[in-house]
Amino acid sequence: MNRLLDDEYDPPQDDKASGSAHSLIAWSDIGQNGKRFVVARPSKEEISAVLGSQAMQPIRVYAGFDTGDTLKQRAQIALAELKRVGGFDRSTLIIATTTGTGWLDPSAVNPVEFIHAGDIAIVALQYSYLPSWLTMMVEPGLSRRAANVLFNAVYGYWTTLPHDTRPKLYLHGLSLGALGSEDSADLVTMIADPINGALWSGPPFSSTLWSTVIRGRNPVSSQWRPIFRDSAMIRFMTQDGFPSLAGAEWGPLRIVYLQHASDPMSFFSPHLAYVRPDWLGSVRGRDVSPSLRWFPLVTFLQVGFDIPMATSVPLGYGHNFAPASYIDAWIEVTQPQNWSAADTVKLKSHFIGFDPHAL
Repeated sequence: MNRLLDDEYDPPQDDKASGSAHSLIAWSDIGQNGKRFVVARPSKEEISAVLGSQAMQPIRVYAGFDTGDTLKQRAQIALAELKRVGGFDRSTLIIATTTGTGWLDPSAVNPVEFIHAGDIAIVALQYSYLPSWLTMMVEPGLSRRAANVLFNAVYGYWTTLPHDTRPKLYLHGLSLGALGSEDSADLVTMIADPINGALWSGPPFSSTLWSTVIRGRNPVSSQWRPIFRDSAMIRFMTQDGFPSLAGAEWGPLRIVYLQHASDPMSFFSPHLAYVRPDWLGSVRGRDVSPSLRWFPLVTFLQVGFDIPMATSVPLGYGHNFAPASYIDAWIEVTQPQNWSAADTVKLKSHFIGFDPHAL
């Protein structure tokens, strides 16, 4: 399935696209989801038409599972390709960690390219071809290793560039990608030469930083929409936006977790077998049924069996995140210049009816 090439996808003609004739990455080495990511990017003409102003062609670099024999080789090739196509000359650069199958959610990556008028580059590396939940069972540390290798390669070069001309650097990951991505930016790195921010959506229950922050949330906040300390560095949002933060101000580093209360990938836990979770209390997300009650072991099994089917629900529920939510999150994280509330409305309207799984 990873090597399956849909008939409608031909190698890109754009010399700056991964898999093109001039690319350092062969088209045959890019898996199915990588091909979709490379080919299905919005054009500068489409972006210009929506925004009503001139746009650039977004840059997407993708190193497939067969691009190199090891994660380190893939990361070095991805870095070389990113240099070749001018990714470090853009104003915004995103290191994206894929899901287990190598998928990057179009609901996440497409809108941010509009938000920055195409003046953006996204680089990713495929580390598996199994669904995220299965990858977690078979090789639970693989996404962390892959995210660290790609981050170290790109970040290592980024730190050598002049601070006033290098792109703003962000991290992104969905599901298993969020788990790996959050592990790649350690505290020492943040202090020495910090990146600009991160957007992590649907973090699995085993995500280290996410779990730590959830446990350390302000007592008055809920598990499914927590408030962490003074909200200067880390904030959480659901499909209904951010909680009321009473005038809290961002610090220099902005991290947003996008999550749904009805997402079993995030809120499954071995403790469900014998402890009622906070998210099933009297104050719960609107997407969690008021009829759902906690029973020892039973609820553990119910939520566990929901995990493989968490993406078979409508956008905005479970493990499916809608473009409108990503738009709000990316604006909050990346602070696009000259962006207005009217632009937000226009962009959300453009993505109404968008089906990320149809691409």
